[in-house]
Amino acid sequence: MLSLPNILTLSRIFAVPLLVALLWWPGWHVGYLAGFALYCLMGITDYFDGYVARTQGTVSKLGVFLDPIADKIMVGAVIVMLCATRDIEGWHVIAAIVILVREIVVSGLREFLADLRVSMPVTKLAKWKTAFQMIALGALILAGGLPQFAFVKDVGVVTLWAAAVLTMVTGWDYLRAGLKHMD
Repeated sequence: MLSLPNILTLSRIFAVPLLVALLWWPGWHVGYLAGFALYCLMGITDYFDGYVARTQGTVSKLGVFLDPIADKIMVGAVIVMLCATRDIEGWHVIAAIVILVREIVVSGLREFLADLRVSMPVTKLAKWKTAFQMIALGALILAGGLPQFAFVKDVGVVTLWAAAVLTMVTGWDYLRAGLKHMD
């Protein structure tokens, strides 16, 4: 049950409060830089928990359950913190809300379809969405640690909007597929 992949997944969940604490004070550049390092480490463990589980044949029900939850907790916490600290502000908050809403809707849809024994595999476009989302949030955290490099925030904002657009496209695809199974 507590295999290496599951321990890596749980470490991501337990790291979220520390990440939030590091991002708590806007203008604390060292905190943002440490937060960026922790965020990158969390992303690496996200990759390796799945890789190790597949290559070692230790894929478990617990891991299948926890991995997407860990991802959503991390993404949700970072988006909320970056909005609260005004690192995401103005119209860009709309992109952040689109991402959060899609995560909730798709999670609910997956849960509903699981009861019907219908799986919704992750599409390649959804993987691109995740990549843009992770780059965006990482760049926005890094921008808080390196405010003298304005282009870092620009990269974060552009990729946040790219992720939001892909979020709408993939969210609609999943919803359309799921609606076929609803009365």
